[in-house]
Amino acid sequence: MKQLLCGLLVAGLLFSGASQAQTRQDPIELRPDHPTEYVVVRGDTLWGISGHFLNRPWRWPEIWGVNPQIENPHLIYPGDVIYLTWVDGQPRLGLRPGDGRLSPQVREMPLEQAIPAIPLRDINSFISDNLVVQDDLLQAAPYVVAGENRRLVSGAGDRVYARGELVRTDRNQAVYRPAREYVDPVTGEFLGYELYKVADARISGVADEVISMDLRSSNEEVRATYRVLPTEETRIQSVFHPKPAPEGVEGLIIGLLKGVASAGQFDAVVLNVGQREQIEPGHVFSIYRTGEVVRDPVARDQIQLPSEHAGILMVFKSFDKVSYGLIMRATNVVSVGDEIRNPH
Repeated sequence: MKQLLCGLLVAGLLFSGASQAQTRQDPIELRPDHPTEYVVVRGDTLWGISGHFLNRPWRWPEIWGVNPQIENPHLIYPGDVIYLTWVDGQPRLGLRPGDGRLSPQVREMPLEQAIPAIPLRDINSFISDNLVVQDDLLQAAPYVVAGENRRLVSGAGDRVYARGELVRTDRNQAVYRPAREYVDPVTGEFLGYELYKVADARISGVADEVISMDLRSSNEEVRATYRVLPTEETRIQSVFHPKPAPEGVEGLIIGLLKGVASAGQFDAVVLNVGQREQIEPGHVFSIYRTGEVVRDPVARDQIQLPSEHAGILMVFKSFDKVSYGLIMRATNVVSVGDEIRNPH
């Protein structure tokens, strides 16, 4: 059991919040029905807790204040009390530990009981199992040619063979199934291939171009042509630093990660902007539902209705030319083709 200092989940957020506060001129807007206190319960998220107090919950880093009674605040737990206070005329959120003691103390609780920033259950698999890569990396990656004893399909505990040169010579590798490719619907530019991890493998030997691998675990059966890439070093984290997307960066939703026709709150979507546009985890966008084209009954021509605000999303993983975002609030149905803009 790990020893954790109780407090607010603000490590790293404070620096982010301070810089945002310096650059933003618009004041923090509290909800008209905001409480003065809120008791944290299991299943809460930092975004959700902030939504009880703020009209724009993604601006939480600007109002989380450090409780001076706590030496190194970085985590909150069920039972803790979040309270609203004012500092120099500005709203701040503070914390009282759930046991009622205000003096510095060490709390022994499993790390997984801490409150995450956003609902990780909705994105864990996409963080750990999905990749979007460019054509050169996909073509250079080794590919599975066969299973042991000429098996057509293999799974955990089986040995498989791949051909090619490893991208990195790590013993731990992953086997990926090509899922789909993304093309920008406006420019026609190829944005990348999406790959889905089907198995974890360990290299047992390399002879010339043939790589022998033992499958340690598998989500799906492994087949010939699947690609072998190093295991991602991405660590699933609960801390994100929400901030407005870079000024002037706009884009479109080009995919829905759960394979549904439309999306709503806590669904994951794919965006046609990425690291080359300086998009990174934590960037927040407003979603605008594309206006329909209708027939004018008087002029008898076609007109396009204006786009309407449909929600808020936060980027949780970014690649070279695309990003994954989680819809944090939806006021309308979200679909492929909807616009994303700087949040307001």
